[in-house]
Amino acid sequence: MIDPRRLRVLRAAADHRTVTAAAAALYLTPSAVSQQLAALEQETGHVLLTRSGKGVRLTAAGEILLEHANEVLAQLERAEAELAAYAGGRAGEVTVAAFATGIAEVLAPAIGRLAATRPGIRVRVRDAEGDESLPLVLDGEADVALAVEYRGAPREGDRRLARVPLYAEPFDAVLHAGHPLGQEPEVALDALAGADWIAPYPGNPCHDMVLLACELAGFEPRLVHSSDDFRAAVALAGAGAGVALVPRSALRGIELKDVVVRPVAGPAAFRRVFAAVRRGAEEHPLIRPVLDALAGAARGLPAADG
Repeated sequence: MIDPRRLRVLRAAADHRTVTAAAAALYLTPSAVSQQLAALEQETGHVLLTRSGKGVRLTAAGEILLEHANEVLAQLERAEAELAAYAGGRAGEVTVAAFATGIAEVLAPAIGRLAATRPGIRVRVRDAEGDESLPLVLDGEADVALAVEYRGAPREGDRRLARVPLYAEPFDAVLHAGHPLGQEPEVALDALAGADWIAPYPGNPCHDMVLLACELAGFEPRLVHSSDDFRAAVALAGAGAGVALVPRSALRGIELKDVVVRPVAGPAAFRRVFAAVRRGAEEHPLIRPVLDALAGAARGLPAADG
């Protein structure tokens, strides 16, 4: 008989690619993780992982078991949800991992809605970049992720996660107020091919979106300045240090001193935002109201494509 607790260890090892990282995610010691994986191999009668340097990867047998592990763990989430519903599920804590703009635009209004409609639900907010929240949910450190599409993200059909689409918004061009293109109603990105650029650090999903938008426009941007803080990016553009692409919602509430903001001509980069939970947990009586409140708050946003 396979111990389902060991399936969580297998999935963590597959997600994090090292025993040490899997152990940190599960709050176990590396030796405990190794022991659990060895016991799982003994239970199944198959070698499930191979070791390469400091990393691990699944064997063909491990991949097969991982597919079943995702289904088993999702079913356990559903069981917990039904038991919580049976018990009432009117009060408890839900941890939401979200990026800063998502907190301001969607999560904070959703918490306000829940305070009025479901006062027994306590939302604990964990600030996490758009590429960090999904691993936190998969590792059990958060219940809900407010995330963005990014290169390398789990795809929409990932069997470990259930998604709720929230909103999509374009990136606008931010230029110094004296820039020659500042008088145009919209900016073609290829006209900025020779400019210095301000962009988030690699690893930030918005960094990928800037590179992709410029690639589609036919050039590679000259990245001179790096900051994950959009206020800093706007300030640098205002100082004439370069140009930037910034998600439209991130510009709300920022003092646009010495800059002009223009929509991008032609196909524009979009940031697609969604909520995600571990598959099977989407109907949990504490989590479902949070997802509904997030969706309601997203519907109240100013038109993102305007």
